[in-house]
Amino acid sequence: MANEHPSTGDARLDDLARDLGAVFGEIHCEVQTAHGEVTLVVPASDLIDVATRLRDDERFVFSQLTDVCGVDYGAYGKAEWATDDASSSGFGRGADRDLDLIDNGPQRFAVVYHLLSMTHNRRLRVRVYAGGPQPVVDSVVGIWRCADWFEREAFDMFGILFRGHPDLRRILCDYGFVGHPFRKDFPTSGHVEMRYDPAQQRVVYEPVSIEPRVLVPKVIRKDSRYVKEPGKQQTDVSDA
Repeated sequence: MANEHPSTGDARLDDLARDLGAVFGEIHCEVQTAHGEVTLVVPASDLIDVATRLRDDERFVFSQLTDVCGVDYGAYGKAEWATDDASSSGFGRGADRDLDLIDNGPQRFAVVYHLLSMTHNRRLRVRVYAGGPQPVVDSVVGIWRCADWFEREAFDMFGILFRGHPDLRRILCDYGFVGHPFRKDFPTSGHVEMRYDPAQQRVVYEPVSIEPRVLVPKVIRKDSRYVKEPGKQQTDVSDA
């Protein structure tokens, strides 16, 4: 891996990128610098070893995990939306999601960790590709205890499994919820609907009764309050 990276504009982060390349380059970790930030892409098989060294090595001392989140790259970089005819202004369009563009390859799902070193006053993003369609990575609860609920949320929303997690169960959705709502192929109306049945005195699940409809983005229209006057330019405003 190359040792030279674009400057972040911050000497501390440039030093961090150089040290990360020197320490983890041999195990095929990739150091990325962009937008004034540093990202370390780690192979899933090396996550625990790398995370432990990031916490304990005096060059890093990332003692605090501030966030863990899942990412679905299923249609990343593709023309995800098949749009109907646009209006004359180009904004009034209906859109249907093309599920055939969803890629279930090994880099569809990722787990992203945000780390903070209070010793060196530096932040680092760590990205691990979890695979697909059944994504799995090792849990880092044994390294940063606060990862517990973060990992449960990523499991709940994206269906990412965390190997070794002490209590991996849903944290936001109901335990009987079907599917994972942050996945790109999850329908807007969901798979089932629920309601309270007073006769049975319990919550019941039923097939979705909502009729699917085309999603319509925000439309930009002329506002009659802004009438074009001689010598002045017409102003457009957003009409939600």
